[in-house]
Amino acid sequence: MKLSQQSLSIIESAIQKAVAKYACSCEQTVVTDIHLQPDQASGQLNIYNDDDEELANIMIEEWTTYEGDDFLENVEPSLRNILCRMKDAGDFDKVTILKPYSFVLVDEEKETVAELLLIDDDTILVNDELLKGLDKELDDFLKDLLEK
Repeated sequence: MKLSQQSLSIIESAIQKAVAKYACSCEQTVVTDIHLQPDQASGQLNIYNDDDEELANIMIEEWTTYEGDDFLENVEPSLRNILCRMKDAGDFDKVTILKPYSFVLVDEEKETVAELLLIDDDTILVNDELLKGLDKELDDFLKDLLEK
């Protein structure tokens, strides 16, 4: 599902609003996950913390017109890309949540569907894109090593 630039901007603004609640000069807050819960029927994106406290709520019209049964699988890459861009832009640098914490995609029962982004100083979350071709590279390396 390809979202319009306007919808992507609305989602980014909602995420910024949600994390802004944790961007103060006060002490660090213990939150392990920020939950993003998109709803296909209503077009709502609800953002919650661990205590089910709503941090932001927006409407994405394009989601209501999607007909497929794989809604969450189609929404996941868009949300992940937005979060990665925001991280690269430094939008999460001033957040006072104790690290590590994650942005997770959850379904209507608030069950985790996917971890979208892990924020940690020392850990990198690998995804399928990063691992593509790794088996072949390792096989070639081992073959080359054994031949010498």
